[in-house]
Amino acid sequence: MSCEKGLVVKKCNLPAIVNDNSLVAYLDKIKTFPVLTEEQETQLINDLHQKGDMQAAQVLVTSHLRLAAKIAMTYRSYGLPLADIISEANIGLMQAVKKFDLSKKVRLATYAIWWIKAAINDYILRSWSLVKLGTSAAQKKLFYNLKKIKARLGLYDNKDLAPQEVKAIARELVVDESDVKEMNMRLGGDSSLNVTISDEDESERLDFLVDKSQNIEEKLANKQEVEYKKEVLRNCLKQLNEREQLVIRNRLMVSEPKTLSEIGEQLNVSRERVRQIEEVALKKLKQMVLLAISVKK
Repeated sequence: MSCEKGLVVKKCNLPAIVNDNSLVAYLDKIKTFPVLTEEQETQLINDLHQKGDMQAAQVLVTSHLRLAAKIAMTYRSYGLPLADIISEANIGLMQAVKKFDLSKKVRLATYAIWWIKAAINDYILRSWSLVKLGTSAAQKKLFYNLKKIKARLGLYDNKDLAPQEVKAIARELVVDESDVKEMNMRLGGDSSLNVTISDEDESERLDFLVDKSQNIEEKLANKQEVEYKKEVLRNCLKQLNEREQLVIRNRLMVSEPKTLSEIGEQLNVSRERVRQIEEVALKKLKQMVLLAISVKK
């Protein structure tokens, strides 16, 4: 768990989750932090904002780590390292503590839920397949609303949607039916959230759903498009520097992605520095891929 990026807690004595193997120990540790009464919470918030008491901020954060972990657990099916999801949830929690004040007229936990979910959602959107760089407004709308609409329709499993269900959801959200099918696959916890490209195996799990009714010509055209995207991605990746390539390959192009902390140890830099390298590399790749595709068109 990081306390960088100008967040409230400056001196970190908080439990850390390095990878998924340390998850059990982390969950046991955060259970030891007491739940605050409303009076205790009010006093700590006043101490933080009126006196700048960083110890009060730390107590507020640690007392809500269980909430952050509980919310993070609901995102386990998204195909990303749970350690990173929890770390992102904790960053959202710290942001909530920083911005919360008693004028909100709610408990900190109620306010923090939205910050925690926003931090996790942003992380998931950043981590999606490089072939889908630059998530569109339609995809974001689907990401935030698809599960809600499925629950309202009584669709609680991760199976393929029936044509009439796809049509109903697409009509309600004003998006293409193909986008609905693709997002349903993504949110189903399929391992295709990760792209696999390596020296030994250049196969790629593209987030691409083929309509079973397609004829042979359409399938061949789609295969050619996939091969073209793979080639563009490989060429663009080569234009990144060594550290950026290492981060992207280990975070988004392997079947078992490494956490930010693990890569930080490998590069001898902080977890936050790895995050920064990843963000810069993704922006570069987005620009290069979009440029290459636009030139072809």
